[in-house]
Amino acid sequence: MSGHNKWSKVKHIKGAADAKRSKLFSKLAKEISVAARDGGGDPDLNARLRQAVTNAKKQSLPGETIERAIKKGTGEIEGVAYEEACYEGFGAGGVAMIVDVITDNTNRVFADLRTIFNKNNGSIGNSGSVAYLFDRKGEIKLPHGDDDDEALLEKALESGAEDMVSDGEGHVVITRHDQLAAVASALLKAGVDIDSQQLVYMPQSVQEMTDVSVARQAVRLFSALEDYDDTQNVYSNFDISDELMEQIEL
Repeated sequence: MSGHNKWSKVKHIKGAADAKRSKLFSKLAKEISVAARDGGGDPDLNARLRQAVTNAKKQSLPGETIERAIKKGTGEIEGVAYEEACYEGFGAGGVAMIVDVITDNTNRVFADLRTIFNKNNGSIGNSGSVAYLFDRKGEIKLPHGDDDDEALLEKALESGAEDMVSDGEGHVVITRHDQLAAVASALLKAGVDIDSQQLVYMPQSVQEMTDVSVARQAVRLFSALEDYDDTQNVYSNFDISDELMEQIEL
């Protein structure tokens, strides 16, 4: 089992925006609508929609909200026309940032994100400027369960996963990007409970932050990007030790 989780960086600050329930519900509903638009409204025939609905239910998104989001996506009821977009940029110290958004206005989002980067000692980049530093992977989060770590790792690998990493918060199963749904389904059949599953960008290597001032600026940019209304996910390749994190006041 991997001892060092290079794919679960910035866990100290990730989730700060998700703690705002209305924003979280909005993110979940947008993902459901886009998934239904692109692949149809039947979760049994649409793997992405099935994942989105599963994640939404885990976060207690009301069933009527889920149904409404699906119908907006399929056009059964009128709704906003959403687009998916991905933006890349650099933070303090040259760290890489990727921002996934779902929006009804990409021009507005680009202008807003450029301002956020600039205000936090960063710069928005061109397409491909940092993406090469990341791999597209599937991420399945599991809670601590009855299985010990080694038994759970064995189940994950037998289900087709590439790796599993663990910490005090639970387990993260890593899959090829095109095997996410298949591995998640196999884990469920093996009796493993799943908290969430999604496609993510995972850094090929991490940049350890050592300067308090630079780390503070990188964290502020990361947090500001996460807080932005149209953001779905933010990914970066920097890491901060617990000791340094304690010195940072946002």
